[in-house]
Amino acid sequence: MAPLPRLSGLKDRAGMADDFARLTLTRQQRRLLDASTAIRSDPPDRIDFLHTVQCQCGIPYRNPGDEVREWDRKQGNAALRIEAGSAIDPKTGTFRKLGLPYGEKPRLVLIHLATEAVRTGSPVVNVEESMTAFARSLGLETNGQQLRSLKEQLARLAAATLRMGVVEAGRAVQVNTQFVSAFDLWFPKQADQRVLWPSTVRLSEEYFQSLGRHAVPLDHRAVAALSSSAMALDMYVWLAQRLHRVPRRKPQFVAWATLHEQFGQGFARVRDFRRRFLRTLPQVVSAYPVARITADDGGLSLIHSPPPVAPRSIAPRRGHSLLCP
Repeated sequence: MAPLPRLSGLKDRAGMADDFARLTLTRQQRRLLDASTAIRSDPPDRIDFLHTVQCQCGIPYRNPGDEVREWDRKQGNAALRIEAGSAIDPKTGTFRKLGLPYGEKPRLVLIHLATEAVRTGSPVVNVEESMTAFARSLGLETNGQQLRSLKEQLARLAAATLRMGVVEAGRAVQVNTQFVSAFDLWFPKQADQRVLWPSTVRLSEEYFQSLGRHAVPLDHRAVAALSSSAMALDMYVWLAQRLHRVPRRKPQFVAWATLHEQFGQGFARVRDFRRRFLRTLPQVVSAYPVARITADDGGLSLIHSPPPVAPRSIAPRRGHSLLCP
């Protein structure tokens, strides 16, 4: 099993009080330690969701450049393509090209939109009312550059086209849609905040229906604790949809080359990626403490583990079947 992270560079000393130890940690490390303790002790008081294909195929970690208009990822039998879109500028009445979403913030936005849709049983999400509360629950700043960045990534997602496909038994099933079918835009008044901001979004019917069938439950405390790292979020949601499907007494091996293809954006060499992955893995396991994983020079061995959210904790809304295929 992957070890829990060393959250402090200080060596343990006999008699050191827990509250003093917490003072030596960074804010992020303290949040992770507190979240891990809570996750081990209590069931979640809030459950987040994400579509299973997005749990397997991530979006860019960094800005690929506004000239890049398509992003393809593939993992196992699942494939994802995101195509950058355009949105009309209410000031000029003309369409403005938006770039591809990237980084940890659009991942958080996707989790938020999916969670609100599942929670309410409605494809309409009023992000003006709910996004600020969501950002605060993650410990994110809700003013200044952080909020502007969050708004920009939501606009990029709202304008993008989504293609999701799964190949099973020689048969391909594909959904061509958008995350959002309609959205209301306005410009902030401040000259230095010229960011398109959807205040209300309607998830496309295809995406909403697919989400209802393939929503993966996530522990909100884990999402919040890992919210500053795109790679950590990708690893957590991947394990959340994968580990409980591993056959009992039959671990599944995943080679480093395969993991590099899935998570190694920006790493030309597998060994550099492996070093970064292994530094991140203890954080993820701390947020998913029942996860059973071993690592060696060849890759990872995934061992059957309970999902991060017990099925009995999930109450489907309005006829949704929340399954993790």
